Amino acid sequence: MKLTVMAATGGIGRHLVEQAVAAGHEVTAVARRPRELPPGVHTVAVDLAAPDMAALGAAVRGADAVLSGLGPRDPRADAGVTSRGTGAIVAAMQAEHARRIIIVSAAPVGPVPVPGQPAPPKHDPGDGFFMRHLFSRIARRLYHEHYADLALAEQILRESGLEWTVSRPPQLTDKPLTGRYRVAFNRNIRGGFSVPRADVAHHMLRMVDQPETIKQVVGVAT
Repeated sequence: MKLTVMAATGGIGRHLVEQAVAAGHEVTAVARRPRELPPGVHTVAVDLAAPDMAALGAAVRGADAVLSGLGPRDPRADAGVTSRGTGAIVAAMQAEHARRIIIVSAAPVGPVPVPGQPAPPKHDPGDGFFMRHLFSRIARRLYHEHYADLALAEQILRESGLEWTVSRPPQLTDKPLTGRYRVAFNRNIRGGFSVPRADVAHHMLRMVDQPETIKQVVGVAT
């Protein structure tokens, strides 16, 4: 399968590339400074904060799926990068007639309002008492602009006409791949407070071939 990985040198993107190569896929890795990537990977240098649309179009041309680990290095300093980058990726895919895209968002995003959904539910249906009344409130207070940007990126996908899927993990860790995690459609994972980045990448790759995940938000956690 021909896969394009966006933000390929980031925390999740690097795992996406490594796991996709190990599985025998043909991988195009897109990053601002593509380096230290596995041999045999086709690399494309694109800054998704201010993308070269011709290069981005070439990167998604002919792709069976695009997987994006795009997110800010500092959630409180780089607000806006995910929605801008996602908008550019969507535009490139539309121009090149690529269809399948999977992106990473975050568990606290569900109750965040956006222009297309100004009155979302007050709580995610999967959140338990602790998540609903303490952790999510604190997280949204600390990273309000970041979650608003992720919510906007999700809205861009919903309006894109593409075959999209959103992955919503809770706190990300650098623990090794386990292949053992829980998933749920359109809700967070009850009692799921963290998940390794490697497992999020593993699940994103699995969803490429799962048509039931198209146009769905999928929670993932250990």
